[in-house]
Amino acid sequence: MDIEQVVRNAMIEVAEISDCKLVTAIEADTVLLESGLDSLGYAMLVGQLEEELGIDPFTEMAITIYPSTFAEFVAIYQQGFARKSA
Repeated sequence: MDIEQVVRNAMIEVAEISDCKLVTAIEADTVLLESGLDSLGYAMLVGQLEEELGIDPFTEMAITIYPSTFAEFVAIYQQGFARKSA
């Protein structure tokens, strides 16, 4: 499963639902706070990803530092999914 693509697709869906406008290209180094989603959008994104992937790594892995870039966000989900699959 391509977790990065799942996250990217979920971001697009959440942006449409929450009437947010994402930056043109979400790259690995895109700063999450500058991506176009607001705090409600990110809450919706985490909920959507939990539904799609069956994990919420922010609670399951007791993450204390929130990711600042898209790549860091994806890495947390990749780690969480790997733990779930193991």
